[in-house]
Amino acid sequence: MSKTALVLIDFQNDYYSSFPGAKWPLVGTEQAAANAALVLQKFRQQGDLVVHVRHEFASDDAPFFRPGSEGAQIHQSVAALSSEEVVLKQQINSFKDTNLAQILQKAGIKKLVIVGAMSHMCIDAMTRAGKDFDYDCTVLHDACATLDLEFNGVKVPAALVHAAYMAALSFAYAQVIDTKTYLNS
Repeated sequence: MSKTALVLIDFQNDYYSSFPGAKWPLVGTEQAAANAALVLQKFRQQGDLVVHVRHEFASDDAPFFRPGSEGAQIHQSVAALSSEEVVLKQQINSFKDTNLAQILQKAGIKKLVIVGAMSHMCIDAMTRAGKDFDYDCTVLHDACATLDLEFNGVKVPAALVHAAYMAALSFAYAQVIDTKTYLNS
């Protein structure tokens, strides 16, 4: 087993515009998940560690990822195998109040390949925390998704939100590359 783990963050039904009743659809989740599935296949074939992270809010009043809901389940396109770790979180940072650090330590992991959603929240937090924990992080930018945002009356399209966060992460926190480049390396 290599010292690299794939971490799939929040590829959950509520983020998929193609999922009936999605509570918080993102821009491009389906394409991001399709790219993540290619990487997932490679990790499975190599027998490398795969960790799925799934978010559930603590309250039924949550706008999405309500406890026990269908929307909070991992989407079938990247569903976990029974042999793969699934970490349940209630925070933005996948390390906070979870057993993720212990899973990675036990497996002797040194490098993380990070994919999922949302680019500006959980991907950003996971990558920065991973770097703070001395992991060598790689973010596959085309295997991540986000949504349009608004701040102070300025509407920011998802593509620009995503680009800004990937640019920031690539400055000092991670190697940020596309799926094809990663698979061919």
